Amino acid sequence: MLNAFIDRCCRWINLLIALALAVMVAMVFGNVVLRYAFNSGIAISEEVSRWLFVWITFLGAIVAVRERGHLGTDFLLARLPPLGQRICLALSYALMIWCTWLLFSGALAQARINWDVDAPVTGASMAIFYASGLVFAVAAGLLLALDLWRIVSGQMPDSELVQISESEELAAVGSQLPHAAPAPTASRQ
Repeated sequence: MLNAFIDRCCRWINLLIALALAVMVAMVFGNVVLRYAFNSGIAISEEVSRWLFVWITFLGAIVAVRERGHLGTDFLLARLPPLGQRICLALSYALMIWCTWLLFSGALAQARINWDVDAPVTGASMAIFYASGLVFAVAAGLLLALDLWRIVSGQMPDSELVQISESEELAAVGSQLPHAAPAPTASRQ
């Protein structure tokens, strides 16, 4: 039930990202057309587009945490026995939670400092800009804590302990080489 709720939230986040990207593209394209064709422009276009880009990045990172889509390496982890994999994975999740805490505390400090600072063009509070880090840190922290609990409590099966998967592009290139062994199929976990 919790997984279904998280998946639904990630779908809403993806929809929000698509909407923000569409607004950003429309504003930037409209601004370019207005500047070159009519020697005018949309004053808030650059500032709002920059803010949307930052929000898109942090919201996309939340979805990537859920899908375990961030970069990683399994050079050592794949060679360990399951208990060693579980210990290393738990340590890496603890480190990620600590980094997320650092991001949260830094973004919170910046949001507090900039609460009364107005953006140059829109006049909106600059805390909106730093709130993207807060939203990411809270969501990613919760997702990482849930996965860490699954690892420590033994709810995560051994097959999920090595969470790195080969990219689809690399698998396709490897399978087209005449002397190469067939590449394993890539799977997202």
